Amino acid sequence: MKAVVATDYGPPEQYAVAEVPVPRPGPGQLQVRIAACSVNPSDVKLVGGEFREVMPTRFPHTPGIDFAGTVTEVGSGVTGYAAGDEIFGIAVPRVLRAMAGTRPSLGTGALAEYAVIEADTPLIAHRPAALAAPDAAALGVVGQAALATARAAEVRPGERVLLVGATGGVGTALLPLLAAAKAHVIATGTEADAAALGELGADEVIGYQEADYPTEVDVAINVVLPGDRLSALAATLRPGGRLLSITFPFTTPETIGRDDVSLRTILDMDGELASMRDVGEAGARGDLRATIVRRYSLDEGPQACVDFLREHSLGKRVVVI
Repeated sequence: MKAVVATDYGPPEQYAVAEVPVPRPGPGQLQVRIAACSVNPSDVKLVGGEFREVMPTRFPHTPGIDFAGTVTEVGSGVTGYAAGDEIFGIAVPRVLRAMAGTRPSLGTGALAEYAVIEADTPLIAHRPAALAAPDAAALGVVGQAALATARAAEVRPGERVLLVGATGGVGTALLPLLAAAKAHVIATGTEADAAALGELGADEVIGYQEADYPTEVDVAINVVLPGDRLSALAATLRPGGRLLSITFPFTTPETIGRDDVSLRTILDMDGELASMRDVGEAGARGDLRATIVRRYSLDEGPQACVDFLREHSLGKRVVVI
């Protein structure tokens, strides 16, 4: 089969499409014919060496954790899925097993014609017919993170919410959820992004600089900055406000310099706040939306990873296979 492959640490410019063996499912696993896969930070950070010291990557490595596709073979012991089922979700590289929850959702890399994934996990689900495969693939990581964050934030009507990272995949999925909760949403972005962010639900669009940040907000949400660099974001909160972040390292009262606000890092790998079934249902209803900036073929998969790393964009890049 064809797959995007990295053979050593380095930038995505060194990724290539190569012929590799088709993976076969073992006990508790599914073989999936991939229909679409979207690009995420881990697809370039693992091979880029960012986590090399603590989570060394094995090569050759095929990136791709978000997927939608068709079950083609079922391993022994699997219940709930059969050949021909349309499914979607998140399957992270095995090197990230320690971070993948109590029922880890692991896979062989979805930027490929076929992948093998674990069946017994809340982070895969049957794909609703109303949710097209590219949209489902675009909603895996970001839809789950957005839905989990919105539920954890418990935003009330009229609250002022600052969203940092609004133009990325999570931000564009989260904005409509915050708007639906009738919050007053202040989103970071460029002038060129302002109209699109407004359509997604932003009431105000501000620049990325800390000097642009407002004050006296009720809820501050970070989906892009490192979790130990949020002191300026925390300073925007009123006493008793709420700070939520989805990034590493984990944010602490010491790193933000405040103990008068509530603090929560969202890492919902067990699907306790939002399972992939929840994501599918919300996507099918139109409550959770995929913003796709560009679609690529599998042969263009390496370029999709390059563009993800090198270009600013509003939304997700999806490889249709």
